[in-house]
Amino acid sequence: MSGLADCQSLLRLLIARGDPQAIPLAENAIDQYLAITPAGARGRGLCELQRDASDQHGAAVGVQRSFAETVDAYIARKLAEERVGAEG
Repeated sequence: MSGLADCQSLLRLLIARGDPQAIPLAENAIDQYLAITPAGARGRGLCELQRDASDQHGAAVGVQRSFAETVDAYIARKLAEERVGAEG
């Protein structure tokens, strides 16, 4: 995983498949993105990933919709952690 575009592509693919067994892969992709991204750019990237997941959620049905919701919740948690880290 080498950046925002790669993470975004993988998340789109995983959401399209909607396999609940792949949730750890989605979380790992987000974590890897955060690990290689400078602190100042993480929040913006997470917001972009969240917007994309939200767009996919709106177009999805069934398991894809549920997967997109799970990805969105994970990103929201990471955004909150980034904000706390920036304040502390």
